[in-house]
Amino acid sequence: MSSSPSFESASTRAPAVAPDVFRQACALFASGVAIATVRAQDGVPHGLTISSFSAVSIQPPLILFCIDSACPFITHFRQGTHFAINILAESQRELAVTFAEKPDARFEGIAWSSGETGAPLVRASLATLECRMSSIIEAGDHAIFIGEVERAATGEGKPLLYFNRGYRTLG
Repeated sequence: MSSSPSFESASTRAPAVAPDVFRQACALFASGVAIATVRAQDGVPHGLTISSFSAVSIQPPLILFCIDSACPFITHFRQGTHFAINILAESQRELAVTFAEKPDARFEGIAWSSGETGAPLVRASLATLECRMSSIIEAGDHAIFIGEVERAATGEGKPLLYFNRGYRTLG
């Protein structure tokens, strides 16, 4: 005889973890660093530094990344049909900082080209993935963007990493 799993109701659940404890615990997970890019409806390129990126499926080839709902560029990703993930090499730390901190005109002075899907590709990236928007899932204070990879390219080098609130290299 099998039984279905039991779930606690909201009233019997343990208290939620404190936000600062949650942030610190998540900061101890090392991740790669990438720049998600998209073109606005007027053709202007936009992008932001992300560390919340993951492969989802091989068949079909799907990836996901997350954007804070308060991000000023989220509308461009919501309206776009294609986007790119540019996985950064360790030599691209300044790009990561620029796309994380500069409020506007993040592509100014940046070497990039338009991919076959129209998505902006950052030159000298360790890898690029051009994706067709597949779905967007609202989750807490973020949106999860799932894309089907239509084109991929790889380069040479070592990845830029993010760990404990700082950029790192493999050494």
